[in-house]
Amino acid sequence: MKEIKFCDIDGIKLGHSQNINGGTGCSVVICEQGATGGVDVRGGSPGTRETDLLNPMEMVNKINAVVLSGGSAFGLDASGGVMEYLENKNIGFDVTVTKVPIVCQAVLFDLAFGDPRIRPDKSMGIEACKNSEVYKDDINGNIGAGYGATVGKFLGTNYAMKGGLGTYAVKVGDLEVGAIVAVNCLGDVIDPSNLDIIAGAYDRKNNKFLNTEKIILDNLENPKNPFKGNTTIGIIVTNADFTKAETNKVASMAHNGYGRTMRPAHTMFDGDTIFTMATNKIKADVTTVGMLAANVMEKAILRGIRSAQGLFSIPSYSDIRENLY
Repeated sequence: MKEIKFCDIDGIKLGHSQNINGGTGCSVVICEQGATGGVDVRGGSPGTRETDLLNPMEMVNKINAVVLSGGSAFGLDASGGVMEYLENKNIGFDVTVTKVPIVCQAVLFDLAFGDPRIRPDKSMGIEACKNSEVYKDDINGNIGAGYGATVGKFLGTNYAMKGGLGTYAVKVGDLEVGAIVAVNCLGDVIDPSNLDIIAGAYDRKNNKFLNTEKIILDNLENPKNPFKGNTTIGIIVTNADFTKAETNKVASMAHNGYGRTMRPAHTMFDGDTIFTMATNKIKADVTTVGMLAANVMEKAILRGIRSAQGLFSIPSYSDIRENLY
């Protein structure tokens, strides 16, 4: 097994766009030939588009793109730009009079720090697609859907830390499996190798983590009303040849990567969602791909946190690591 670039997975293109003043952005993974799609939504506050058609019982078998974006529900507008870009390239589901691009999306909340009136929109979606034509490197941290991401917000924004976009991909023989994720969770991010918190609710005055799970347990009798600006969203991409049922299973298993690295994960205040895109190039075992999906998702989450830079006075892992432990 060797590490490869996420954007080098056979059959896909990756593009990003972001707005500095808005502190927001979007990322798009495009499969012009069509990919088998799956999804697993486990958070209690999701914002999504075109997830129902990924049910194995529904008619459409292939999707053309998945968009991850900030902007909360406003950010769903970015898919309109992706659809326009793909329709102009004659890509999509043939309905005789035109081709309808099948574009799925999930959004996260990042309106609390930059200008909340600036959100991913149609123009930003088009820009991300155009950027996918020339994008060759896996840039992590403050880019695309992770540009305005934050973590550790149970006690509010004054204790938040910077989240970010992470990618990680591997190749085993001819099989390729990769993850892209925008880390924006309510809880803390944990390094599974030693269970240390690497980002989360952080006391900036005393330079220490407050431990979100402990805070929740300490307030059982008088539960707090946590800041509702969260959600971690991601995509697993593989060159495996899968049915919709199998891609849904891979998305389900990939959530183990969330569970290993975020505490707590899948809360009522997170809209945690993972899509799968299978480009159908080689035969593969679904259990093996699901296992690898959880592993690459775990590593992508950690990379997104460790690559992030401070923004709008929000400290990042790189800002505080010298104070840790």
